[in-house]
Amino acid sequence: MTEFDPAKFEEKYVYYFEELEEAYSAAYQQLHGQYDSTVLKAIDRQVLSESEPFYAGNGEFRVELPENPRERAGAVADHDQFETVLEELVDRIEAELQRIFEFDGDA
Repeated sequence: MTEFDPAKFEEKYVYYFEELEEAYSAAYQQLHGQYDSTVLKAIDRQVLSESEPFYAGNGEFRVELPENPRERAGAVADHDQFETVLEELVDRIEAELQRIFEFDGDA
């Protein structure tokens, strides 16, 4: 495991690409089978692929979504699970980043 350095997270795709992939993938897998796969895939491919994770400090991360996530997802955005799945995925990605970088949430 790569030791976390907040300064290096500014260039996260250089230093932490594998950890980011792991966090996004784990979050997706946790929700796979719990929600409509069409909604999950659309959010993953059309919205989260353009999202940006940031280190917020104190062991916490935040994921910023691109503008107009509903428009990016197309017709799937009208599905009743859209907002729930989007929020759950973002929450899980943030939690996975904390886990991967070994922050216990009490930092």
